[in-house]
Amino acid sequence: MASGAGIRVLGSRYGAAVAARAKVLPLVDLAAQYAEVGPDIERAVLRVCRSLRYVGGEEVSAFEAAFATYTGASHAIGVANGTDALELALTATGLHPGDEVLIPANTFVATAEAVHAAGGTVRFVDVRADTGLIDVDSAAERLTSATRAIIPVHLYGRMVDMEAILAFGRSHDLTVIEDAAQAHGARRGGLAAGTAGHAGCFSFYPGKNLGAVGDAGAVVTNDAAIAERVRLLRDHGRHGHENHAVIARNSRLDPMQAAVLTVKLEHLDRWTQSRRAAASALRERLDPAVLDWTGNADPLEEVHHLFPILVEDRDAMQVALRKRGVMTGVHYRHHLPSTPAFREGAASCPVAASRARHQLSLPMHPHLDDAAIEQIVEGVAACAIG
Repeated sequence: MASGAGIRVLGSRYGAAVAARAKVLPLVDLAAQYAEVGPDIERAVLRVCRSLRYVGGEEVSAFEAAFATYTGASHAIGVANGTDALELALTATGLHPGDEVLIPANTFVATAEAVHAAGGTVRFVDVRADTGLIDVDSAAERLTSATRAIIPVHLYGRMVDMEAILAFGRSHDLTVIEDAAQAHGARRGGLAAGTAGHAGCFSFYPGKNLGAVGDAGAVVTNDAAIAERVRLLRDHGRHGHENHAVIARNSRLDPMQAAVLTVKLEHLDRWTQSRRAAASALRERLDPAVLDWTGNADPLEEVHHLFPILVEDRDAMQVALRKRGVMTGVHYRHHLPSTPAFREGAASCPVAASRARHQLSLPMHPHLDDAAIEQIVEGVAACAIG
């Protein structure tokens, strides 16, 4: 556990007085983002409505091309959401019923759901104490003769050490599917999130760094055969209009979402720089004892989807900060092996279990100004002692 777990929360009459004057700081500020790009989004949506092309078409193709260029992948295939992206990528790369897939215990449930939807069996892997990301040594311990794939999850906007994952995958003949739902534009060691493995999967849920105005997702890959298979599987398994080659499903990217994403993609790098500036200010001013992420990766390569801290009395800290106008989140309150959905046969993942008890996400978005940073830092400091 990180040293921040030694922090505990205090209450105070002074804190209550401050809370009465505090501006409410949301965890994610979609209102500020819409105020910035709303007119462009509205024009894009109106363009789709007037086109009368409500499924597929030029808007989807344009976004796929733009996102492939942005990620550096040869192919980007738009799908209905990030969960479907994972399922379709697993199926397209040859996962069979009963095949085991290694995934970190510290991730959103969609990572595990996708494995089950594709017919696979989840094998939970513990995470590193310094990053919260998948631990290759733990993955090696969980290997069996049935293991066929591994899903490294680039969590919080920080990227897994893909060189280590790829070496591990090669040595055990595993398919590597990247869950990059929180890592649009993240890099590490010259590799871009989503492009190092056999395929990478993105979510464009509204709160993501690149978010739609509803559900949307994409699979990126440098393998033309995988790309063609995903295109087939997302659209009823058909070539052309009526030539159904395989039994598949409907998971097409909506053209209205594609049009919105094309608008937002033009701002993504600038928004990422703003996130990095905010994260840097928080790191400089917060007590080092609460800071997460002590790994060796360059923080300037992170895209800071979230800004987690680690504290002992997490729930009390969350309540205290809310009273001071600082909205927070918990990612994630339960590590997946402990949930009712996956408890049966759950492996021991003590580091992930510890993070589930101590992790708290502070506000993080491109529109945090100096006053907001000050309010967050003062709030954390007032609510905690060493």
